[in-house]
Amino acid sequence: MGTKERRQREIADRELLFLEAARDLIRQDGLLNLAMARIADRCDYAVGTLYQHFCSKEDLLIALATINEQNRLDLLRQVMAWDAPTRDRMAGLAVADTVFVRRYPEHFRLVQFAYTEVIWGAASAERRRQSLEAGKPIGELVAALVTEAVERGDLEAQGLKPNEVAMGPWSVTLGTHNLVHTEGVLEQYDIRDPYRLMLRHVHSMLNGLGWKPYFDPSDDAALDRKIEQLCSEVFHDLDCG
Repeated sequence: MGTKERRQREIADRELLFLEAARDLIRQDGLLNLAMARIADRCDYAVGTLYQHFCSKEDLLIALATINEQNRLDLLRQVMAWDAPTRDRMAGLAVADTVFVRRYPEHFRLVQFAYTEVIWGAASAERRRQSLEAGKPIGELVAALVTEAVERGDLEAQGLKPNEVAMGPWSVTLGTHNLVHTEGVLEQYDIRDPYRLMLRHVHSMLNGLGWKPYFDPSDDAALDRKIEQLCSEVFHDLDCG
């Protein structure tokens, strides 16, 4: 390894060290109490060194929100590789997202905060670009599934682009995550199994789009079989219940 490559590795390792320290401090003291000086102190670096990597706390928060996107993408790719109809895979992507959130609950809480207008708007253009680039493969993967469904005759896009079709299930999934992580909201309305309800709504939306084969989302036994099949054939060792 040459001098330049070694230097780049050192920078990347130090950045990862800062991010791990920030994650630990968030778990310990909460997001609102995160301070750049405390991160630098925990890593035994001067705060100026930390600012060489992240020009602001907002930049650091966006970097933290981005770092787990590869793990999420890996789960979604497992669903895409599943030997199942396109409709089952589209619903399976929503299940994969719930598996991811259960596995990394602190990640979604961070994302909720980092992608608010006040944080996103204050972050540097370069950090925002990196974040968008990290999420791009997920959008491409879902769009490819919609395209496959159209080509197979499972779906008529009705003039919508693949990403426009995908926006509906994406919105339902993201909205459910937001509600689940806002303490007390769902309990107030006596919603006790939000992710199962989310899947019913996703299937209702897919029915509305005319995505074949039709599925009755009110059939609890059939919904159970769909979830069990996905878990046994794709997420063998993960909790997707």
